[in-house]
Amino acid sequence: MNQSIVITVTGMKCGGCETSVTNKLKAINGVSSVKASHKDNEVIVEFDAEKTSLDIIEDAIAEAGFTVTD
Repeated sequence: MNQSIVITVTGMKCGGCETSVTNKLKAINGVSSVKASHKDNEVIVEFDAEKTSLDIIEDAIAEAGFTVTD
């Protein structure tokens, strides 16, 4: 079951940051699409909720060095 979620992320300053987040998230089994925007401070993720979870996605963003905010 695919879901799409918009996650507010702070700390991304450039296209390189967007690429870092995108690559980290695309490595997760179940993530099908990632669109990161440092200008909008957000990451849009499409994922299969049966293969991964929001917690795993948020942890990966933190591991990439950025902060997930509510």
